[in-house]
Amino acid sequence: MRVLRSLEVWKLGIVNYLDALKLQEKLVLDRKSHKICDTLLSLQHPPTYTVGKRRTDHNLLIPQSELEQVGAELHYTQRGGDITFHGPHQAILYPIISLREIGLGARSFVEKLELTMIELAAKYGVKACPGQAGETGVWVEQRRKIGAIGVQISNGVTSHGLAFNIDPDLTYFGHIVPCGISDKEVTSLRRETGPILPDEEIIQEQLVSCFAKNFGYSSVIWKEGTPIFFDKDGIK
Repeated sequence: MRVLRSLEVWKLGIVNYLDALKLQEKLVLDRKSHKICDTLLSLQHPPTYTVGKRRTDHNLLIPQSELEQVGAELHYTQRGGDITFHGPHQAILYPIISLREIGLGARSFVEKLELTMIELAAKYGVKACPGQAGETGVWVEQRRKIGAIGVQISNGVTSHGLAFNIDPDLTYFGHIVPCGISDKEVTSLRRETGPILPDEEIIQEQLVSCFAKNFGYSSVIWKEGTPIFFDKDGIK
């Protein structure tokens, strides 16, 4: 008998990276203690560079002192993967889900994240595929990266996630070696399809729908504009 599972989706709009990180940390603790069900954060960030736990600072191509001039922040994280960029017009999903409850290992989890982005791209006639060995994320013609993945798993509960390029300012990627791969490009749905795209909110909701289908959720509960409250000690 198939188990019916629900996914709660928080539509948060544009959220500062550190605020989103604190929120994820709180939700991971809540998920581990079964206070919440599987939860998906759907959002975008202001211009932000993030470095994974391998601390590959050498792939930042401009001095940190110049980041303010280009309007970006830099943050260090405990996720997997190399340096990447997050910014407006990039759809981000952060799943806070229990892999143990759905019987998935880390590799299968990442493969389903890749499939989520591949299926979204296909809706717009873009043929994307997983990267070659050592290349995470989703690629067009194995040469242009359209979606990035960097995850963290703690006691079977996930955080961080995926970033799909709808129409971000790709010049920001010129200041880094994206994901540590120097001989390939970064692309976007806009660049691959031309000017005719629906509203970004529609595309981001389609990404959520692809995620829910691939992970086998029977129902999706939307929480639009879920408030995030902070005090001097963090999220309340």
